[in-house]
Amino acid sequence: MDLTPFLANAANGTPEEGLESIEIPGRVAVAAKGRFLLRALCRSFGGYSRITCAVNEQQACLGYLAAEADDPYQLLVCTDFLASGNGFDLVREARQLHPKLHTVILALGDAIPAECSEARWLEAVVAEADFVDDQQPLRAAVMAVLGGHSYRSPSLRTGLLPYLSCPRLTPREYEVLDLLASGLSDREIATRLVVSNETAHTYTKRLLQTLNVHNRLQAVLKGMRCGMVQI
Repeated sequence: MDLTPFLANAANGTPEEGLESIEIPGRVAVAAKGRFLLRALCRSFGGYSRITCAVNEQQACLGYLAAEADDPYQLLVCTDFLASGNGFDLVREARQLHPKLHTVILALGDAIPAECSEARWLEAVVAEADFVDDQQPLRAAVMAVLGGHSYRSPSLRTGLLPYLSCPRLTPREYEVLDLLASGLSDREIATRLVVSNETAHTYTKRLLQTLNVHNRLQAVLKGMRCGMVQI
């Protein structure tokens, strides 16, 4: 899956992750498993003008990075699991291509492979559990690597995962969560459920309140952790 050609005509994202306020003068590459995660991570930057690679496969991302050798990327944000390949291998090979490239991995598996834990090429890793519990680790990781520092989110430093509370959802909330995980916007959810845009937005807002999260990305990740949804 390659969303890169569609970003130029896509509506801007939302500032819910706080990454839009971080100054990133160079290009940004995003690689993630599934349509939802790919779109959500792209949206977290607020605008798409800096993102010139949005794919879900390791080799596709490396192809973009290699093709822009004369105008190198400054930041790569990826998940550990990809549709094809692996985020840790992607970062290792990407840093070989561009040693000055900064990288952040969102670890859906909440762990760093033993063979990678002390690797000098591994800059920042955010455990999914920490992102579900608090949206700030992703922002902190990006700011750290741009400042020349390494970063590990709290549970990766302590080895202790935060407490996970899984609320009971209504049938409608399950339906909305499943549609969010499929990568649908509120407008697309409205079309699918045959309701108004305002009603779809209300459904999403209530789901976030029930799950006690701040945004759609956290909602889907928490849903995954609670066994409510898959991507």
